[in-house]
Amino acid sequence: MYLRNAWYVAAWSRDVVDRPVARRMLDEPVVVFRTDDGAVVALEDRCPHRHLPLSMGQCVGRAIQCGYHGMVFDAGGRCIEVPSQGFVPPTARVRAYPAVERHGWVWVWMGDADRADAALIPDFHHLTDPGYAAVGKTNHVSAAYTLVTDNLLDLSHVGYVHTTTIGNAAFTEKGQLTHRRTDHGVVVSRFSPNVPPPPTYIKTGVLPAGKNIDRWQHIEFIAPCFVLIHVGGAEAGTGALDGRYDHGLNMWVINAMTPETATTTNYFWASARRHAIGDADADALFFTQVSEAFEEDRRVLEAQQAVLHTRDDSWAVALKADAGAIEARRVLERMIAREAAGEDLAAPAAA
Repeated sequence: MYLRNAWYVAAWSRDVVDRPVARRMLDEPVVVFRTDDGAVVALEDRCPHRHLPLSMGQCVGRAIQCGYHGMVFDAGGRCIEVPSQGFVPPTARVRAYPAVERHGWVWVWMGDADRADAALIPDFHHLTDPGYAAVGKTNHVSAAYTLVTDNLLDLSHVGYVHTTTIGNAAFTEKGQLTHRRTDHGVVVSRFSPNVPPPPTYIKTGVLPAGKNIDRWQHIEFIAPCFVLIHVGGAEAGTGALDGRYDHGLNMWVINAMTPETATTTNYFWASARRHAIGDADADALFFTQVSEAFEEDRRVLEAQQAVLHTRDDSWAVALKADAGAIEARRVLERMIAREAAGEDLAAPAAA
């Protein structure tokens, strides 16, 4: 179900301040906290004494203190103090996970610590690059992380699920779809020539009023659970279909689906743009519109998962638009199988 030798997003950096943050990741309880020198730490979320989650304790200097009996654990997971006695039991320790901050997120390596390499973290510079404006949040979805990935790779649903925000029927009906394998996953591209702009695009004010547009979507899946989407539109016939995008509306949607359990997901997302930087109204517009679209997706995904509780998943009735999602599933399944066979495999970084 999971690729363990890989980086996963545990939290937004802004959410890890002076209190521990509890997460379940790949069915394992993890606590993330910040030391007094600003470093992030990830430990097993369990005191080895009487099993209270360490996330119910408090940060103390460069360590975390259990909220039950006051035992203190350092960044390596070793107990360094037992207030009720003068010695520390040598077995009083918990698992420590490699953790780093990058692109405004806290990343945790869930597998063999000796294989952790920060160079393998995907390039999501859009989140913190001053040349972009980014907004985003975390959604909890009661559905498998692979279903969320499927949803992002097959955007033919946009014309039916998101008619009040980013979609319309013309986008789906006129879409021209391709996909290709990459070293780290799959890329799906969709062009929809000469279609009306959807409501969200109109609200930005970037596109000429009353004109049809050529729309594009480039969706990059990066195993095990990341999707980078570049979407936008430009006035029809002005070069977007030939790859000239700068004069149009450009948006990037960054997605990290961290499996909580087999059927629940912490879904970290952000929308980034290169126009109206520093504009609070634009921030609010993009945050509201994308939040609404993802809430629409959540309802669909959770309904799917409810059905899959009673039957196995299947691609028996696959459509052309499913090609990218099916290929992404194959990539991930191969990686998990190779890892289970003992091969030295880590999730590759984005190009």
